[in-house]
Amino acid sequence: MGTEGLDLTLIWAMLIATAVFLYVVMDGFDLGIGILFTVIRDRGDRDVAVNTVAPVWDGNETWLVLGGGGLLAVFPLAYAVILPALYIPLILMLLALVFRGVAFEMRFKAETDAAQIWWDRGFWWGSTVAAFCQGITVGAFVQGIKVQGRAYAGGWWDWLTPFSLMTGVALVFSYGLLGACWLVWKTEGELPVLVVVLAWRFYVALNDSEDRALQGVRAEGQDLAPRDGLPFLCALGLFLLSYVGLGISMWPMIIPPAVTIWDAAAPRASQAFLLAGAVVLIPIILAYTGYAYWLFRGKVRGGEGYH
Repeated sequence: MGTEGLDLTLIWAMLIATAVFLYVVMDGFDLGIGILFTVIRDRGDRDVAVNTVAPVWDGNETWLVLGGGGLLAVFPLAYAVILPALYIPLILMLLALVFRGVAFEMRFKAETDAAQIWWDRGFWWGSTVAAFCQGITVGAFVQGIKVQGRAYAGGWWDWLTPFSLMTGVALVFSYGLLGACWLVWKTEGELPVLVVVLAWRFYVALNDSEDRALQGVRAEGQDLAPRDGLPFLCALGLFLLSYVGLGISMWPMIIPPAVTIWDAAAPRASQAFLLAGAVVLIPIILAYTGYAYWLFRGKVRGGEGYH
């Protein structure tokens, strides 16, 4: 099929935007699980939480590679400007993701309780820092990037603003919410209601009815089974609405406030060549991802695992 008459730049913008969204929601919930390690105290509960994502977490990051690679290949000007503007948070994010990956695997190999605790802390640290840096990146990007000619014209620390820091904190909490909703879906017993219990602790902190409140929350939590996937679906809907709203507010800028997707696009011949490969590659990734999630569907219980 020919590509004459098609706006390849628009097609590629939609593909890359979709890849970034899939990364955010798919890697977001396993980053959220790492963020929640600070409140999941029991070692058995932590093992169950990690095992809910063990079969799929590597594949979740495929979409980050696809989004970054697509930006380099199809929108080289955007890649050349955005990276220098955001080098520090992006490098910190990648280092945190690497450290998180090492901690994820090594916590299962720890021979002592002390080593287990330190690897768990590493998993929490890597997940939290990665999420925080992603939020800072989004905040700095939304605020705008200084461009002169076809190059970045700002300084090393332009990304560091109160708004970007606030966005970083917001994304950490958002990933934590997504991870909590995932655990409600994939686990049973006390773990699915842990976050609800913690929320109630804030409410009852100033009175002496804590025990009755917690008992009520636990009782309600045991009735979640028939609809335990609903919180996760609602969280995904919230992320989608926020993402679409952000896209509409920035359209058609790829480097706000002045560079559009068409200004930053590669030649049409390059876009067509790359699109031919994407038409083959993306369905394969989707099929593999869907099969992995289907294969490891259902709840993870204590004593079960994939390591």
